[in-house]
Amino acid sequence: SQDISPWPVSTFGVPMSQRKYRFTWTSPLVFDRVDQHALYLGAQMVLRTRDGGLHWEAISPDLTGAGAAGAGAGPTAAADTGPTIVANAAARGYGVVYTIAPSPRAAGLLWVGSDDGLIHRSSDGGGHWRNVTPQGLPAWSTISLIEASPFDTAVAYAAVDRHRVDDFAPYIYRTRDAGAHWTRADQGIGPQAYVQAVRADPERRGLLYAGTETGVYVSFDDGDHWQSLQLNLPVASVRDLAVHGRDLIAATHGRSFWVLDDLTPLRQLGDSALRAPVYLFTLAPAVRLRRSVSNDTPLPSEEPHGTNPPAGAVIDYLLRSVPPGAISLEIRDARGGLVRRFSSDDRPTPPAEPPQIADAWLPRIEPPTRNVGLNRFVWDLRYPPPPAARYGYSIAAIAGQGTVAEPQGPLVLPGAYEVRLGVEGQTYTRPLRVALDPRVKVADSALVAQLRLGLDIWNAMAEQHALVGSLRAARDEIRGLAGRSLDGATRESVAAFGRLTDSLARGLGDAGDELASLETAVESADREPTKQARDVCSGLREEVTGAVRRWQRVVADELPALNRRLGRQGAPVVHVREPAADRRTGPW
Repeated sequence: SQDISPWPVSTFGVPMSQRKYRFTWTSPLVFDRVDQHALYLGAQMVLRTRDGGLHWEAISPDLTGAGAAGAGAGPTAAADTGPTIVANAAARGYGVVYTIAPSPRAAGLLWVGSDDGLIHRSSDGGGHWRNVTPQGLPAWSTISLIEASPFDTAVAYAAVDRHRVDDFAPYIYRTRDAGAHWTRADQGIGPQAYVQAVRADPERRGLLYAGTETGVYVSFDDGDHWQSLQLNLPVASVRDLAVHGRDLIAATHGRSFWVLDDLTPLRQLGDSALRAPVYLFTLAPAVRLRRSVSNDTPLPSEEPHGTNPPAGAVIDYLLRSVPPGAISLEIRDARGGLVRRFSSDDRPTPPAEPPQIADAWLPRIEPPTRNVGLNRFVWDLRYPPPPAARYGYSIAAIAGQGTVAEPQGPLVLPGAYEVRLGVEGQTYTRPLRVALDPRVKVADSALVAQLRLGLDIWNAMAEQHALVGSLRAARDEIRGLAGRSLDGATRESVAAFGRLTDSLARGLGDAGDELASLETAVESADREPTKQARDVCSGLREEVTGAVRRWQRVVADELPALNRRLGRQGAPVVHVREPAADRRTGPW
């Protein structure tokens, strides 16, 4: 890295009035929002470079009260040797540019605020400046941040912080006429929550966010009214905010960065949503991401760690009251085929065997909620897990989120889908677009081939699982005949039938485990399946199909004879449940 300071000479200990440039601890350094080669730096004036700091030029005079007072000039300043106080700070050369706000709509349109309470505006890249300080704003009111409107060059918002002069009240000023007039716009913010930052949403006009000494606030009416947006954010000094795509990022003092994922509901929130008994928000595009596959031992719960954003489709809906029954969410593909269904009554299935890992690492099953107000559900962009007798747990557990049960269902293809919310017999629908991870470069045909093979494995597992269930049910009935008085031939027929069910079930159990491992292998990356994976799938499908046919022959030919024998001796006959396997098809 290179030091590109405008004047690379230490000024430590140098009297303020003798310094070439005055800086604060956090001097503003910002790129122009239109001319991306222009970089601005705040001192007591605004400096600009167009060549990465090789050359700097001053594009403004001193824009602080010190400039207006003629800092360091005349015998009065020289004779003033007392302590620095508010009354003489400007004359002694204190005051710096504290915020620079280039307009996102016009090149060269700059708003500049100082830490001693002045706001200036230039519409020609610093050629001419106009003092547009709000009338009556006391000196040393720090203009902590100015936000130039993303919609209108005449509109700007100024966050004013006066806590250094023992005034902890919140101050936000708004102008709609290029600074000729300003209006206070901070009603609803806590009385002690002095404001550090104000930001305008770039998608919805009038949607504002404020970072204060105690947290975050939101306004839906251009600052006329504010309400808390604290949610689970700790009470902390929020020094700045940034809207990045669909997310709101908060920079706190001492409590790290925090991100509010997906601002879509806030951008759509209005009378139509608030008055409706049920409102399903328009869905933002979902990026087809794979979760972490780090196979290191997961972090212990007490280890400080961040949280990843939700990987999948974020589905937000409002409920004015708690529905009396369950609600459902369905995902349909472009042909109307059911991809996934969730219910608020869904409950996690306990593991078949006690897991040998900490409970904190187990998968987190979070069904759709039906709370009054905003509800959020995240679909992982997968088909449901294939039916299996047991699931394994990946060591790739994410701190705070747990791991996944394997095998998982295949990832869906990029493309168009539909979300259907069912509440009290009514269905609410929204389109959803799933986009490919932009980092992945793969042909559509490869992903289609992967999904075809994944669903072939899924259906083979479903067939195997259904058959095993039928075999076990028959075996249980056979065991129930153990206490019956039967003749030797009948008892041998019963024993032979039991041995047959046991043999088929054992073989199918091995096939199920191998299919489960194969599903995980096929889904390990966004790539066309290997030939060997196809070959293994073909062999296992034949094995399952063969067992199904063998069982069908037994049920058709051998079971009736056994039941006739049992009937003649007054014993209950053996009932066989017809294997009913669920099947999944892709969008083709």
